Amino acid sequence: MGVVVPFEEKEDSAGISRLSGLVQQGMEDVNRIILSKAGSDVEMIPEVANHLISSGGKRLRPMLTIATAQMFGYEGAGHTQLAACVEFMHTATLLHDDVVDESDMRRGKLAARKVWGNQASVLVGDFLLGQAFRMMVEVGSMDALAVLSDAAAVIAEGEVMQLGAAKNTETTEDDYLAVIRAKTAALFSAAAEVGPIIAEASAAQRAACRSYGVNLGLAFQLVDDALDYGGSAEALGKRTGDDFREGKITLPVVLSYRRGSDEDRAFWKRCLEEGQIEDGDLEKAIEMMRHQGAIADTVERARHYGAVARDALAPLPVGEHKQALLEVVNFCIERVH
Repeated sequence: MGVVVPFEEKEDSAGISRLSGLVQQGMEDVNRIILSKAGSDVEMIPEVANHLISSGGKRLRPMLTIATAQMFGYEGAGHTQLAACVEFMHTATLLHDDVVDESDMRRGKLAARKVWGNQASVLVGDFLLGQAFRMMVEVGSMDALAVLSDAAAVIAEGEVMQLGAAKNTETTEDDYLAVIRAKTAALFSAAAEVGPIIAEASAAQRAACRSYGVNLGLAFQLVDDALDYGGSAEALGKRTGDDFREGKITLPVVLSYRRGSDEDRAFWKRCLEEGQIEDGDLEKAIEMMRHQGAIADTVERARHYGAVARDALAPLPVGEHKQALLEVVNFCIERVH
């Protein structure tokens, strides 16, 4: 059984309820766009896309786009299209990730690849990326197109970087942070920056939102890493221990491997590099990480990036939207229920 790690000194937080309320109308428009653009005369495309789109998820990334546009007084409709682009990009990466990682479950359901196969999952992911770029062009903002297209390229680079580090227990913390900066933080960053772009905010305001997004993304992923070994399936959105079973090198593994004895390192090599996992190995891995402080220190790293994200917002106007974005940082770090 997994062990729930206590996250000490929790700050009062409204979670994402304030953000959800502020962006509710915009997100209703985003949902309509998603349902429309996920449609196709090719029957399998909406089946595969809707399997994942309808499976839940808080849609935090598109909410950031709506909120940051509203923060700077935007009143048009372009922000909802850009938010839908962000969600399509995220969904496409999940479809691709599950194929690369050979994952069986996603958000408590069978992964699309287990239902329709790897080829369909990859191709439908490509379709969603294509639809996202169509919408970017319709919005007509070259700056937004540049930010989102750059993010798409960086995310793909991150996937390849992760493939190169797969099952490699010699991966360093710097190597791993480079992977998640590309794979996860790049889309958070783009989602937070295209809002002020469409609202014609200043370069400094764009930079503040970009910094907020990238550091929020790093914090979000590091907490996910910790939850896989020390959290609940509900908080994580998938089975705990999946990273271990799939041989993924995440920060808790990197720290535990570095801090362990020769015997400990031999354990990690057997489980992750050679894929020889025996009954009780997950529990042993969790106990080893707890003893070495690897899970707790991963959370502390997340808290650091969360603090950087909060500081990035400091120069922006005080108001409901800024407060909501600050609360999102707390939510991302406190996902233990």
